[in-house]
Amino acid sequence: MLFDIAVLLSDGVKYTLGIFVVTIIGSMPLGLLLTFLRMNKSRVSRGVTGFFVYIMRGTPLLLQLYFIYYGLPFIPGMKNVIVLDRLPAAMLAFVLNYSAYFCEIFRGGMLSIDPGQYEAARVLGFSKKQTLLQIILPQMLRVSLPSIANEAITLVKDTALVTVIGVTEILYFAKATVNRQANFTAYAVAALFYLFFNYLMTKLFDYLERKYDF
Repeated sequence: MLFDIAVLLSDGVKYTLGIFVVTIIGSMPLGLLLTFLRMNKSRVSRGVTGFFVYIMRGTPLLLQLYFIYYGLPFIPGMKNVIVLDRLPAAMLAFVLNYSAYFCEIFRGGMLSIDPGQYEAARVLGFSKKQTLLQIILPQMLRVSLPSIANEAITLVKDTALVTVIGVTEILYFAKATVNRQANFTAYAVAALFYLFFNYLMTKLFDYLERKYDF
């Protein structure tokens, strides 16, 4: 029976993995861009970026999912402009939400770097671009790695939220199986799927932390 349930739930794995991969690929570069904007000398840039980060971190991801999927079409003038299917809406919500968290993680990593390293790079003749790419970013990522690992593990679990807008990921099939068979075993099998994914994430980041001598 467990194997049969696992086969049923496996249909949702591709959506769970798809949301995870798209969110990581989309939110980390966007988060880094937001970090640069938040640390910019322009007060407007800092203000707008800070407001975006505040909204994304200060409201539930579940609410953001509802707003992007159900709410955007009801904004005046947007009814025929922004109409997203379930999966793209979920991915957009996740990318925006996690980019705000990665922004703060990267900003903390940047602030932890000794200002003297900028001076040393300038003395050695490094350009601003070389300083950023060869000195600052590698150290920032190294410092930020434990926090990135925590976000990645949280993301695996958060993918279950998309079931509320009808995306057919693992929990969606688990719930359907429970309703159809009146057997709560499907929830336990779903939990094993998430635990397995997080086990892989934990091992991956343990390897990366050892590699960079944490």
